[in-house]
Amino acid sequence: MYNRIWRITMMCWLVMGLGAAMGQDVPPDRDLKIKQLDENLYSHPKTDPYDGWRLGIQAYSFNQYTLFEAIDKTASLGLDWIEMYPGQRLGGGLDGALTHTMSAANRKAVKEKLKDAGLTLVNYGVVTAANNEKAWRQVFDFAKDMGIETIVSEPKPEAFDLLDRLCQEYNINLAVHNHPKPSFYWNPDTVLEVCQGRSERIGACADTGHWVRSGLDPVECLKRLEGRILCSHFKEIEDGHDVIWGQGQGRAPKLLEELHRQGFQGTFSIEYEYHWKTSVPEIRGCVEFFNQFSAKLNPTGWRDLIEPDMSNCVVKPGSWKYEDGVLTTQERSQDIFLKDKFGDFILDLEFKLTEGANSGIIIRSGVMGNWVDWLHEGIEVQIYDTYGKKPVRNSCGAIYDCVAPSKEMSRPMGEWNRLTIICKANKIYEIFNREQVIDMDLDEWTEAGKNPDETRNKFNKAYKDMPRVGYIGFQHYGNKVWYRNLKIKPLK
Repeated sequence: MYNRIWRITMMCWLVMGLGAAMGQDVPPDRDLKIKQLDENLYSHPKTDPYDGWRLGIQAYSFNQYTLFEAIDKTASLGLDWIEMYPGQRLGGGLDGALTHTMSAANRKAVKEKLKDAGLTLVNYGVVTAANNEKAWRQVFDFAKDMGIETIVSEPKPEAFDLLDRLCQEYNINLAVHNHPKPSFYWNPDTVLEVCQGRSERIGACADTGHWVRSGLDPVECLKRLEGRILCSHFKEIEDGHDVIWGQGQGRAPKLLEELHRQGFQGTFSIEYEYHWKTSVPEIRGCVEFFNQFSAKLNPTGWRDLIEPDMSNCVVKPGSWKYEDGVLTTQERSQDIFLKDKFGDFILDLEFKLTEGANSGIIIRSGVMGNWVDWLHEGIEVQIYDTYGKKPVRNSCGAIYDCVAPSKEMSRPMGEWNRLTIICKANKIYEIFNREQVIDMDLDEWTEAGKNPDETRNKFNKAYKDMPRVGYIGFQHYGNKVWYRNLKIKPLK
């Protein structure tokens, strides 16, 4: 299998740049290129809409919940990144709170939870430590073990000789955060003073909302810190509290435009400090604003598959509902299709099933309608309750009646599953809950009604003759099914 994929990626995709399409840089070295492309076929993509910006959650937004609950809420928003803070209860059956002094066992459990949720931990803060090397090394050792890029803190000015040395030793950044006036770093000029003469690993965590609370213009503050901004706690403040980005006084567009002008590359952490127990819909509004606005500035090509009002879909009333980012079947059994056609693309989504539920994702269909219409004109990725069963050609993740998944990767009932479908010319790949389960060459299906291994299938057309450009749809088989975080990236 490895050699086969190596040859295909080398011959067909090296020039096409699939590595960049999956949201990762392709190294210039030939061997590294091949390795990178091969890895892309085995991992879910990052789906950030701006090339060089990462949008995540500061877990303090969910400080009324445990860390494990905060991770689940972050994943539900379709985000790939998270910043943790010290002091949050762990949850998940673990005692104690998140801290840089917690046990190795708890660290391992947190890392496994992050991996399972598809999240990457990038920042940690706001953290404090005693002004001595031993105390700060504990913080840096923790950051290194957890894979953290940036420590967010408000250290004493006299600590920066030590901190700069540790940053370079550990290859970890330290970003100076600004709490509101009268905190020591409320004014960006004070942040600049402690950065002066330091390495590029010492910089600012620009908290845009706290600048507003301090009576400062956040755009001017960003300009003052140009070249030193490492990350941001991003906020939109109105009447002293957070609102959905772009609303209120509408500072968010100007802030993003300024960071784009500066060439900022880094992480935005949503720190939403309002409606603590019910903030997810408002945070989702922030995510939608950011994705739509930032994609216009420096697009990666990723976008939401479905418009909030389903205006880009062909859907019968009473058959599907799209609400709070979740597509759900309703009483009327009727399939839904996107109006646009897609050829080569990466489709990334999550789904959840009820017991015995049966559905399907239709790709490259030549027609719309229900299954009797598209059965012989489109390819179906089976979505089915087959948890714990031996993989066959109608298992969850199968290319229906043609290819069984290489592994049974379904999660237990009630849990969300992640699925990535990659279509490139004659090739179809699937990554299902972090495992590649499908590697299909359509050109091997040369006869109608027959698979390459001589078994029969139901189709009156050879799969090599199926459309290479067509509609994407979701099958309603009369069961309750949920889809969320539906994102697509057309490939050129």
